Amino acid sequence: MAGAVVRHYLTTCFMDSETTKCKISYALHSHTRSLPLFHNKYETRRVVALMNGCEGDPKLPIGSIETRTLTAVPSPSKAMERLDVAIRDLKCNTPPLTSGILRLQVPIEEQIEAIEWLHAQHDNLPRCFFSGRRSRANGNGSNLLMDIGNGNGDTSFTHNLVGAAGVGSAVFFQQLHPFSYHDWRSIKRFLSAKCPLIRAYGAIRFDATANISPEWKAFGSFYFMVPQVEFDELEGSSMLAITIAWDNALSWTWDEAIHSLETTMQQIASVVVKLKKEASGEPILSKTHVPNKTHWDLAVKKALQEINTSSSQLVKVVLARSSRILTATNIDPIASLACLQVEGEDAYQFCLQPPNGPAFVGNTPERLFHRKWLSISSEALAATRARGESSDLDLQLEHDLLSSPKDHLEFTVVRENIQNKLESVCDRVVVEPKKTVRKLPRIQHLYAQLTGNLRREDDEVISL
Repeated sequence: MAGAVVRHYLTTCFMDSETTKCKISYALHSHTRSLPLFHNKYETRRVVALMNGCEGDPKLPIGSIETRTLTAVPSPSKAMERLDVAIRDLKCNTPPLTSGILRLQVPIEEQIEAIEWLHAQHDNLPRCFFSGRRSRANGNGSNLLMDIGNGNGDTSFTHNLVGAAGVGSAVFFQQLHPFSYHDWRSIKRFLSAKCPLIRAYGAIRFDATANISPEWKAFGSFYFMVPQVEFDELEGSSMLAITIAWDNALSWTWDEAIHSLETTMQQIASVVVKLKKEASGEPILSKTHVPNKTHWDLAVKKALQEINTSSSQLVKVVLARSSRILTATNIDPIASLACLQVEGEDAYQFCLQPPNGPAFVGNTPERLFHRKWLSISSEALAATRARGESSDLDLQLEHDLLSSPKDHLEFTVVRENIQNKLESVCDRVVVEPKKTVRKLPRIQHLYAQLTGNLRREDDEVISL
């Protein structure tokens, strides 16, 4: 059945620990800050046996983590041919180790958009997409990763990563219980700073103790995947890669991993067609909001009464609702995400779709945190005004936002909450700027950046 469902979730990308915060934020002003979209397309998908990394012992290191770079080629089809040959060679050379993860990557001389590659692929495989902020506006934009080499110590091929798309699952991580330190270590077990492009993409529920609604069941309390086949869009070039992960202790051998990869590769399209990035205008048959307007107004009133009570511990309340929209035809989640990219240059775009599950796509300006080594940074983003139709009106709205006591309080609550969280795991936290305005295509927010140094690498999980 066609349609879309909006829900709360948190998305994150390891290994570079670029974690984005995606939510519906109606708050007291009933404004949508970021809009995650559930593609509610339930259909029969072929489910194959896969390796759940959470079932292993996170204390036991993986036997080998390696990236190999093959010679560059001019096109995706040539990259596919090169990888097919490499897979045949791998079948004849079983490694002696009982566990490991291996990435083979082929640079492509042409820059091709990762989202267009993903749109060309069959949708019966688990898939993911993540794109970093591309704008340098306000000095707070960022790429998905810093410069990357080829993994073999050769820095002759070094580019910035713009976005990444993946299909198939070399290893996934999923449980019904709330995301824990044990699960975090299970993911990190398959990753290494020496192989920065072996990454796990996924999402964590904000409240794992609540009942899981039907559209979230395929995700569990969290879901991460290291793609079997990944397409990386770089600045000025591209890269196609395959990843094989195996662990005999998890009953997933090298031979099984190779066979699974071959099955996935048989479904990969090597021809990439330019994607039309404009809304299709699908007819909407119905809309259902939970809660409805009457109950929403009551919730706002109750929240205000609670905040204004002298003995209340509440300072800020973010209300949310679920919206189900029924359309005449199925929504294409990747095409929808491509439309979001048009006005999302200073935001993160993402897509996550587990086996037998709907696609969760979104476009958010918020970064929860970014970590490199022990250095960690976060952002406070709160309070909202529209953009002005003229520069004078835009400046007036900016001034109103900066001088509003109500918005200053809302922003201060967010900034101090993040600062307190970082100070619990960092030796020193710097807030700079204390408060400024960050402008997006349609709206503008109060903004501050926070940086610190973690006392221990393991403290990263606490910041989630």
